[in-house]
Amino acid sequence: MTSLRSAPVRRGRSVADPACVEAVDLALEAAKETARPSEVGEHLGYAVEGDRVVTHFFACTDFGYRGWRWAVTVARAARAKVVTVSETALLPGEEAVLPPAWVPWLDRLRPGDLGPGDLLPTAPDDVRLAPGFAQPQEDLDEQAQWETGLGRTRVLSAEGRDQAAERWYEGAGGPQAPIAVAAPAQCSTCGFYLPLAGKLRRLFGVCANEHAPDDGRAVSADHGCGAHSEAVVVPSAAEAPPLILDEMALDRLPEESPAEPAEPGEAGEETPGRG
Repeated sequence: MTSLRSAPVRRGRSVADPACVEAVDLALEAAKETARPSEVGEHLGYAVEGDRVVTHFFACTDFGYRGWRWAVTVARAARAKVVTVSETALLPGEEAVLPPAWVPWLDRLRPGDLGPGDLLPTAPDDVRLAPGFAQPQEDLDEQAQWETGLGRTRVLSAEGRDQAAERWYEGAGGPQAPIAVAAPAQCSTCGFYLPLAGKLRRLFGVCANEHAPDDGRAVSADHGCGAHSEAVVVPSAAEAPPLILDEMALDRLPEESPAEPAEPGEAGEETPGRG
């Protein structure tokens, strides 16, 4: 065991209590009892936690916890001579391998993680939602009257609407998508484009073309694809296309000469009137 003189000493604002500093054997026995069946390594030093409170550190020999150390806190009551163990724990050192910082499950979710049967509750203070009676007066129609305390408990707030608009515009349904850059025209001029209601009407709509890749999805007005309603003019069925004959693809057969008629008196034939 390393002596206290050679062990690194870390002092805080409080003065190190001599009795707690010398209680190395007491701290070692507490560390062995907690680490059993693993062994406890050498004494690494101590830290002053407060008045008459000192934490002793011991090396951890477990291969699964390299760089960690056993920390045993000992204390002594005022005007008392007996030092007791207050706490024992395994703490990471400067070279310890630690897991990544914990991230709440709500921040770990990504689009597409929600599957059939999964439930995704929203927090009561979600900034994307607002009470139904506090909905911005953007449309003076029956929908706004229905929301005032008689319909949904919470509706989309202005902040939630702006977040959705920014996410949609920068995503696959926006103008920077590869399919939109190569499109012949924008969705705002397509007959299958259904504009949204409210303040998003001027910027977003829903695609209603079953042959388009964005069918049933929100797209921006300046988005586009090859399934634009005016992209291709289908020819009328009454107009027959001209016949194109490719002579280079035909194989010509050799011509056969017609059979010549046989002359009278040839071999194998009899002349009429001769006996």
